[in-house]
Amino acid sequence: KEGINNHYISEPSPDRMRVKRVDIIRDYSKINGSTTNYLIPLEVICRYYAAGSLMDRIKDGKVKETDLGFPAGHVVKEGEKLPKPFIECTTKLEAHDENLTDEEAKKMAGLSDEEFEEIKRTVLKIDAIIDRECSKRGLIHCDGKKEFAFDKNRKLMVIDTFGTLDEDRWWDADEYAKGNIVQLSKEFVRQYYRETGYHKALYDARAKGEPEPDIPALPQEIVDRVSKLYVDMFERITGEKF
Repeated sequence: KEGINNHYISEPSPDRMRVKRVDIIRDYSKINGSTTNYLIPLEVICRYYAAGSLMDRIKDGKVKETDLGFPAGHVVKEGEKLPKPFIECTTKLEAHDENLTDEEAKKMAGLSDEEFEEIKRTVLKIDAIIDRECSKRGLIHCDGKKEFAFDKNRKLMVIDTFGTLDEDRWWDADEYAKGNIVQLSKEFVRQYYRETGYHKALYDARAKGEPEPDIPALPQEIVDRVSKLYVDMFERITGEKF
C-alpha cells in the first residue's frame, strides 16, 4: 500500500508468512555491485532519542554530541530527543553485532553510495508510517532496526520484521510528557540484566575476548510481566485484540 518493495509473497496462515528466498553470502569478498538475490549483511538502526546502547556510547565518548546534531558542548541527557534521525549500521552475520562506519558498511555489503542512500530513505519512510500510526495510540517510537536484501534484479527490498518489541524501542507518550520513561519493549528485559550485573559481565567478556557468561534464566515474575507486555503492546500497536 505504501509502495515499499519487500520480500512478502503470501500469508498461508495467521502465524506463517511465505517470503522471497535470497542467498546468505558469508564471504564478503564475493559480494560486489553486480551481485543479485542476496541478504545485505547489515542491520540498519535509526534512532530518534538518546537511549540504550547509544547512551552508553555517548557516556564512553565513542559518540559525540555533534555526531547527533547537537551543538558542541551540549550534554546529552538520557531520553532526550535527537535534533535529527541518527542512522547507523551494524554487522548482521557475526556472533554479535559490531558497529560499522558508513564506509565499512558499504564495502562489506557491496553497496554503491546511491544504494546506501536508498536504504536510508526507505528506513525513514517506514519510520514515518510507524510514527503516524502509533502516535495515535499514545506511543513514542524511539528507535528500531531494519534489514534488507536485493532481489534477482538487484532491486532493494525490506526483509525480516520491524515495528515489534524485539526490533524497536517504544515508550509511553503520556508518561514521557510527564518526564518519565516507561519502557514498552524488550529493553525492559535488558534493564533487568543490567540491574543483575549480567549485562556488564557480558560486555566485559566480549571486550577481553573471553567466553561469554551463560545467560541466567529470568524469574517467573519477570517472564509473566514480559508476556503481558507483549500482549498489551500487540493490541496497542495493531489496534486489534490478541
